[in-house]
Amino acid sequence: MFLIYLKENKFKTRHELCDYLGIDPRTQQRWTKQYLENGISFLLTDLPKNKKSKIITPEIHKELEKRLNSSDQGFLGYWDAQAWVNNEFDIDIQYHWLRKYLIKHFKTKLKSPRKSHYKKDEEAGKAFLKTP
Repeated sequence: MFLIYLKENKFKTRHELCDYLGIDPRTQQRWTKQYLENGISFLLTDLPKNKKSKIITPEIHKELEKRLNSSDQGFLGYWDAQAWVNNEFDIDIQYHWLRKYLIKHFKTKLKSPRKSHYKKDEEAGKAFLKTP
């Protein structure tokens, strides 16, 4: 739609056009650049524009996957994963960004143990767990 209005010269400035269409000027710049580089067919497609992460390299991704699938060296929480990436690869990643990445790519979630009842007999629990 913005291309039609742009070609018709109905608006004096591009900012007026953006205000009329209710879009940000940066969005209009990005659309114009995509139009000039790839043509109208690219703008009309509904393909997902997946970008590879610039922070998490394939090497870091693979090491995170190993660590997450490890039964004896798992992370205690997302803060632990953040500290591990910082120590191992010397990359400072924001907590929320890494959390979203781990949830998206590895379907992780925080797990917390159930609370124990205050009247629980510790000796009965040990006897139950003993194998004959």
